[in-house]
Amino acid sequence: MPLRRQRLAALRTSQGYSQEELAEALAVAPSTVIRWEGGRAAPQPHQRPKIAAVLGVTLSELEGLLFEGQPTGNAMLPDAPLRGNEDDMKRRDVLGLLAVTSALVTLPGPDDASRGHTAAALLESGDDLHRSLWRVYSLSDSKQSVLPAVRKQLDTLTTGLAEARTAADKVRLCAMTADVYQLAGELFFDANRYTDAARCYTLAAQAAQTGGDDDLWACAMTRHAYVELYARRAPAAQPLLAAAARIAQRGDSTLSTRHWVAAVEAEAHAAVGDFDACTRSLDEAEKVHVLDGSSHNGGWLRFNGSRLPEERGACYLQLGRPDLAENALTSALAQPLSLRRRAAVLSDLALLGVQRRDIDQVVHYAEAAIGLADQSNSGFIGKKLDGLRERLAPLVPDDRISHLDHRIAALSRTA
Repeated sequence: MPLRRQRLAALRTSQGYSQEELAEALAVAPSTVIRWEGGRAAPQPHQRPKIAAVLGVTLSELEGLLFEGQPTGNAMLPDAPLRGNEDDMKRRDVLGLLAVTSALVTLPGPDDASRGHTAAALLESGDDLHRSLWRVYSLSDSKQSVLPAVRKQLDTLTTGLAEARTAADKVRLCAMTADVYQLAGELFFDANRYTDAARCYTLAAQAAQTGGDDDLWACAMTRHAYVELYARRAPAAQPLLAAAARIAQRGDSTLSTRHWVAAVEAEAHAAVGDFDACTRSLDEAEKVHVLDGSSHNGGWLRFNGSRLPEERGACYLQLGRPDLAENALTSALAQPLSLRRRAAVLSDLALLGVQRRDIDQVVHYAEAAIGLADQSNSGFIGKKLDGLRERLAPLVPDDRISHLDHRIAALSRTA
């Protein structure tokens, strides 16, 4: 492999991409990336700006890595000029920390009473800061606004883990790491980067296990399962949820963890068409209402049962029970909802209109959901609307539906 192409491969690795993941980000075949890095082909001119943006380098630096005799700059230095979306750069930074943090979570540390400054500061105030990050995330219409603070805290946690000197300190820091990597996974999920979200949830589960917190562990597993559900791979989600349910049974019975696992299990049952199992899981989830107000922490565990009407409605919609779905969804819409949750309910009500071939209902609810998507630029809402769009084909001859189809198509390219 030419030396410059070795540097191209090293840059890809440093930014947290496998060859397959880079190919997916660039909408090319993995074999194309292999040929580029092997020196057997070069990207076409029109492809190079996107490659430079994804890898976080300037166009001239990229071309220096591709062709002999051109200046390379120093693309690996942190202060190299970077172009492209700043949030994308921070996402790659998060992924770059994964391998280091994972090693620090699993490696034993010496039993030394001394403690570094960063570890001490985290142990004193880290939990409060993490709760604040979750609150900001839950209140933000644009979830990606939280990314810079999350990225900075993950870097701090990695430093703290490297400094930890006692087993007790490491256990606490691992639990904190699991907390923040779950939030990082949520940010990736909202941006429709499901593979990256799953990687964060995997490390969160690993760190929670090392930290000895079963509820935190079960929540990380449940979030990982939800990635599979959202990618329409319910059979892959079911063993993850079964494991999460077993772990949650060992957790704190005063917390809502096991009830949240049941709610997500209901979605998995609905996805495979099992009405009875879905109903049983929803009924189990409803038992959260017998717990007191301290059953969740507003951070990595936020389930308090308030979402159950919309979740029940989504399940019944998927099971082809429009009567039950409408009652649950309209009940959900009457509650105070975050922008993202309201958009999800509106999208489901529009989909219900598709099932009934009620064009007025489809247009009414879909237009409202698109308006919310425009406000938030949320990938989650865009994905919900893409799912609706897939079902519009039988109604497209109607001009209003055709217009709606075009609006969703335009949104999905920018969300």
